Amino acid sequence: MLEHGGRLRRAAQRYGIPLDDWLDLSTGINPHAYPAPAIPASAWHRLPEEDDGLETAAAAYYGSTALLPVAGSQPAIQCLPSVLPGARVSLLAPSYAEHAHAWRERQPRFFTAHIDAAEAAVDHSDIVVLVQPNNPTGAHFERARLLDWHARLAARGGWLVVDEAFIDDTPAASLVPLAGADGLVVLRSLGKFFGLAGARVGFVFGPEAVRTRLEERLGPWTIGGPARHVARVALNDTVWQAAMREQLASEGERLMQVLSAVGLGAATGPSLFKWVQRADAAQLHDALARRGLLVRLFEQPASLRFGLPAGEAGWARLEQALAECLGTPRDTGGQGVRHPPPTTEMDSTQ
Repeated sequence: MLEHGGRLRRAAQRYGIPLDDWLDLSTGINPHAYPAPAIPASAWHRLPEEDDGLETAAAAYYGSTALLPVAGSQPAIQCLPSVLPGARVSLLAPSYAEHAHAWRERQPRFFTAHIDAAEAAVDHSDIVVLVQPNNPTGAHFERARLLDWHARLAARGGWLVVDEAFIDDTPAASLVPLAGADGLVVLRSLGKFFGLAGARVGFVFGPEAVRTRLEERLGPWTIGGPARHVARVALNDTVWQAAMREQLASEGERLMQVLSAVGLGAATGPSLFKWVQRADAAQLHDALARRGLLVRLFEQPASLRFGLPAGEAGWARLEQALAECLGTPRDTGGQGVRHPPPTTEMDSTQ
């Protein structure tokens, strides 16, 4: 099993700090989760049914009917190598490690987000797998460039696989509206933006043949009735979605400012998380953990990923812990640091 964020119980045991005393910023999951509605008794007592409105709500939200509901992105990630042909596989790195793990038997090659490296990977691959925006680095490619890559791969029978787990705050950048075209598979999930990771609800968008083969391997009832009910309501709630995008944009900028103010440099990443490279990442991770603050540590390259605090107490605690660990003064105004945000824009070359 690969390492993931959110291992809070293990951290509590290791550092001897009670579970309730931690501030967990390790996952990149929206701390303002969608308020799950009451679940009708029938959702518990009956087998899940496909005509309950979930697929219709998902098609409207994502912009395509070429979808297959799955229990989060993970089952699809694991099964895609069994349904997509192609010997030469290239993956963006560093990135979400489950993709590389799933394709390991084909001995994949890895490419960086530098545009020349990515272009070369497209030219010499049958399958290209990337996360957009990337996790953990936040690197992203322009939509027009992705469309070009898809066209070039599809022309020779190849595939572009795009994991859009963190794209909900910028929906216009999504490739889902093209779903159904040969050579393109897109993965989406309710875990991050909606904060419903525990519901295990996701969707695969792609050609009918791919979805059929995946469905045969995954079997029936991949998503339970209660999760289907909650997901349907969340996907239909356009008012909540619009308000949350605004809130996350503001909080993502605030997190960028907090990290910059304590000397961590220009962080990158979407609204839900920020990523910083540091040679002493492991030491800083440990120092924060000793203060009951959990962030995500990466060894290659040495770096840390910070999620969003859930409220003002969390923001204050983050600022104080960083100030103590890095020896920088703390803004005590109660609304976070107010320094100008970094001006460097993240692009596909980072």
